[in-house]
Amino acid sequence: MCGILAVLGCADSSQAKRARVLSCSRRLKHRGPDWSGLFQCEGNFLAQQRLAVVSPLSGDQPLYNEDRTVVVVANGEIYNHKKIRKQFAAKHTFTTGSDCEVIIPLYEEYGENFVNMLDGVFSFVLYDTRNKTYMAARDAVGVNPLYFGRGTDGSVWIASEMKALHEDCPTFELFPPGNLYSSAAGGFRRWYNPQWFAEHVPATPYQPLILREAFEKAVIKRLMTDVPFGVLLSGGLDSSLVASVTKRHLIETEAAKKFGTELHSFVVGLEGSPDLKAAREVADYLGTIHHEFHFTVQDGIDAIEEVIYHNETYDVTTIRASTPMFLMARKIKALGVKMVLSGEGSDELLGGYLYFHFAPNKEEFHKETCRKVKALHQYDCLRANKATSAWGLEVRVQFLDKEFIDVAMSMDPEWKLYDADLGRIEKWVLRKAFDDEKEPYLPKAYLVQAEGAVQRRRWLQLDRWPQGFYRAAGH
Repeated sequence: MCGILAVLGCADSSQAKRARVLSCSRRLKHRGPDWSGLFQCEGNFLAQQRLAVVSPLSGDQPLYNEDRTVVVVANGEIYNHKKIRKQFAAKHTFTTGSDCEVIIPLYEEYGENFVNMLDGVFSFVLYDTRNKTYMAARDAVGVNPLYFGRGTDGSVWIASEMKALHEDCPTFELFPPGNLYSSAAGGFRRWYNPQWFAEHVPATPYQPLILREAFEKAVIKRLMTDVPFGVLLSGGLDSSLVASVTKRHLIETEAAKKFGTELHSFVVGLEGSPDLKAAREVADYLGTIHHEFHFTVQDGIDAIEEVIYHNETYDVTTIRASTPMFLMARKIKALGVKMVLSGEGSDELLGGYLYFHFAPNKEEFHKETCRKVKALHQYDCLRANKATSAWGLEVRVQFLDKEFIDVAMSMDPEWKLYDADLGRIEKWVLRKAFDDEKEPYLPKAYLVQAEGAVQRRRWLQLDRWPQGFYRAAGH
């Protein structure tokens, strides 16, 4: 992950203002410790702190078109960039290997109506010096963070984290996921408009092979890297499937040619915790090079202040979950790894939380999954991104692939419902899709047994679909 900052329409274009923008941008250096850049055109500034994962030697930002009239800074992973490059090979001279450079020819060809053509996660700001307009956009569900503020002089500030703009903007807010901001149009508009967003209950039958193939494609495309990488492995279903699919398909990727076919896996936990044992069992089954990190309760308490600073939230559940991830990320980076794959998003898409057992009907079930996916940018996406970016480590989330989301959310929710009589436990549709007898992805027990048995017994004492705490807290 990188850190971007844009200050646009500023009345002051002095050297002092430039120095101030640089100072604010440096507050994002943890997100991008590898390089930094700044573009200025009158009172418009675009700055970036770079984490070099794709094309480390040639992808420094800002990025420009041939005559340097269009400039962009981005925090992004554009997985279909090679396909787009071929499309514009005769029209655009690419000067870097950056996956984000494709934003420029797309803009020149389609104006602002190109964002849905990007397959990946991103936040970017583009400035066109020819007509002095700019646009900014954020990915579909907000995997990458972005904030929007107004300076006292009316200038627009856009940054990856609040710490880069809060002192200079009396008012600022979340840049809404799936939206773009256009100075020409004078406001925000939604570019991501899937059918599920309107919360209409879908009727597409469950097709396990289609769900499996969509997930495998999501994993494979995220192996686009020019630096060492690994997988986070907690021993739960989601991270175990990520590790299994990665291990199975790694040999087919360009990453294998650069770094070999051995896969590194990472877990963190309190000494003797069940997660460590489960992760070790999965790692042994898959044959990964496994790294187990321990921390103490006091280590966690000592880190909380830093975790809050980097996460920029006081949400209790988010901070609690971020703390071990924050501690683990530092250890992983110390091993020379710069990118990891993780399993966030499955529970929201497929109703994996135990309170979904009490959904009164499929309509309410689907409505709740929609609400949770829409809120991911405030919770699990924020945690995964910022807790790892604190140490210059990039995390990639397969379950939040745009195509996989479409498949998962277009499925008739009747199939996702918990049904003890039919043997359907939480995330049954995912378990069933990967229950391959001939070429098993995981040990049978990991696919057929429900998770969190102790927590389940506590939940089963309830007899209602929770409407209070969970809706208020977003969990």
